[in-house]
Amino acid sequence: MSDFVLSCRGLSKIYGAGAENVTVLNDVSFDLAAGESVAIVGASGSGKSTFLHLMGGLDHATAGDVLIAGRSWSTMSEKERGLWRNRHMGFVYQHHHLLPEFTAVENVAMPLYVRGLPKEEADAEAREWLEHVGLGHRLLHTPAALSGGERQRTAIARALVTRPSVVLADEPTGNLDRQTAEQVFTLFRTLSVQSGVAFVLVSHDPGLAAQLDRTMRLQDGVLTDVRL
Repeated sequence: MSDFVLSCRGLSKIYGAGAENVTVLNDVSFDLAAGESVAIVGASGSGKSTFLHLMGGLDHATAGDVLIAGRSWSTMSEKERGLWRNRHMGFVYQHHHLLPEFTAVENVAMPLYVRGLPKEEADAEAREWLEHVGLGHRLLHTPAALSGGERQRTAIARALVTRPSVVLADEPTGNLDRQTAEQVFTLFRTLSVQSGVAFVLVSHDPGLAAQLDRTMRLQDGVLTDVRL
């Protein structure tokens, strides 16, 4: 039984064909333990988001494999991938992607609605997670009534409401001011320790990334540890 909640083995991604080939990832291997927080840094266009999409089963690798909670994306149908993501993964993006017509509680509960949980039960879980991220006083507000930091914390609660094995975050502080970004990163770290959820965060900010357990750099398709 593997101790890792996510493993990449020989992962490669090539776009185009022939002389027009662009290698975004080249034979990348990576392991993530339960409760671990890892930052992926690199220049714009280095393939960080592509790497995240491959880890999340949102794109198909040219070669190699990704295992989530012991199962390989390559062995699943698209329907199975969707069900496995809902069970084991959460996602946070630079843009919060909250649904404007729904309250904070309803937005956070949405993955549980998809699972088929009764609304009362799903909303209770959502309220609990909004309390965890400090938004217990904003439960019935729509996204338009929330600040940027509050929207992103709502998105974090939505990612965690299913109690996933792994949360993947793509530049989650990119639209926030420095102080709010620091608060969001601290929240990620705290929730990782408290809940045992593993986090992989793509960030352009080495200073913020240094707050996590590990920092890795993606450059020229190769992933390496950053020694701090």
